Amino acid sequence: MQITFLGAAEEVTGSCYLIQTSEATVLLECGQKQGSRDEEEHNKDAFPFDIQQLDAVVISHAHIDHSGRLPLLVKQGYAKPIYTHQATRALLEIMLLDSGYIHEKDAEWENKQRQRKLENQQSEYKKNNQHVSASDLEVVEPLYTKGDAENTIPLIQGMNYSERIEVAKNLFVQFNDAGHILGSAIVEIWDESQEPVRKLVFSGDLGFSDAPIMQNPTSIAKADLVMLESTYGDRPHKCCEDTLQELGRIFKQAHSERGNVLIPSFAVGRSQDLLFLMSKYFKEWGLGHWNIFLDSPMAIRATQVYARFQNLYDARLFNPSSLEPVLPNLTMSMSTEESMQINAIKSGAIVIAGSGMCSGGRIHHHLKYNIAKANTHVIFVGYQAIGTLGRMIVDGAEKIKLWGEWHPVQANIHTVGGLSAHADQDGLIDWYSGFDHKPPVYLVHGESRAQQALQQKLQDVMAIEAQIAKYGDTVRV
Repeated sequence: MQITFLGAAEEVTGSCYLIQTSEATVLLECGQKQGSRDEEEHNKDAFPFDIQQLDAVVISHAHIDHSGRLPLLVKQGYAKPIYTHQATRALLEIMLLDSGYIHEKDAEWENKQRQRKLENQQSEYKKNNQHVSASDLEVVEPLYTKGDAENTIPLIQGMNYSERIEVAKNLFVQFNDAGHILGSAIVEIWDESQEPVRKLVFSGDLGFSDAPIMQNPTSIAKADLVMLESTYGDRPHKCCEDTLQELGRIFKQAHSERGNVLIPSFAVGRSQDLLFLMSKYFKEWGLGHWNIFLDSPMAIRATQVYARFQNLYDARLFNPSSLEPVLPNLTMSMSTEESMQINAIKSGAIVIAGSGMCSGGRIHHHLKYNIAKANTHVIFVGYQAIGTLGRMIVDGAEKIKLWGEWHPVQANIHTVGGLSAHADQDGLIDWYSGFDHKPPVYLVHGESRAQQALQQKLQDVMAIEAQIAKYGDTVRV
């Protein structure tokens, strides 16, 4: 068995790995790159393998940086099974359709901008007796459409944790709870095409042991090679108790200043964690003073999926009879009109809105109306990739650009690291220490600084010479 690293190699997003044996070819992950505009342009790049040679695709969890190019794969001819956990399948029905819609709207917006520019150029060229170039007339096509996503859903086959299945000839897969988001999986892959049997373990995105809702990541004992994520490989997370106290202080300070609170949040995972914590610490945090809004159609639909799969976690997030969230003063804003009405609230609103990295979505509108106010508090509760608007704000940008207009950043900016859905450095090392015989490890899903720090820590603590996966490299198991 051999693995070729085709994404999330020396970077966090765009997860993609080609698994090949003497009898099978399987794609592990098919994620979009997320970050700057230049980074995301690479999502249009051709797949560096023959799609028709694939026997199956395996997806660890629903986040778009692990699954977001699936409709593009299908659009280009893939028509075989896609294996994942059954809860992930339910989430992908929501997330891929939403992603297709966003790509359509982005292309529509870009074409309108080009049309305006073209009209202005035509006016100038007529004055100077010049012709418009062919490149100026090109129409931008979406990466894929909602229809492409709809064509993808029937190919997705849902599995249970601990269920072992043959996904291609003599290639077997089992999913184990990764504790990251609902349905997230550590993936075990066995090559039984020859003796001795070889086994690859891919961590997927590992959860943090103090996560509000999810279970702790499953410990795995046996592997011939481990692919280990390293998103937070260079740091510990703030302890859970400190995080809870910090959130309480922010809410109380914002209330005393008569401001609003904005929380850019990932629709799947982080939003549900926040709803649970707000209901659990409702009195302690003084949340009875606030109007709380979940302003994300995708997060609302994902929350409904969490209600369907309550057997996968222990936290009480919903009323058993109605399956509605237990938070009493929560409004779920589904329509655009409902979202727009929130911006009329001058004080007393807590708004949880997508996207988590401020790279799009309704959070842009709320930033537009609140970022220049000194009594606004913006709480970042997750990883901010390089090149995203969220990363710029966290790094201290004095102004931000929204829809062509600059807005000064006068708001109070908070980064609350203890709510990360990823394991920190200690958690990553602790999970790896569960393996017998210290199998070889390749680090994926991390920026260079994080990977180098984790590489050194594994050497110091475990006496393991971890390798940092590089794009295009192939290794044998």
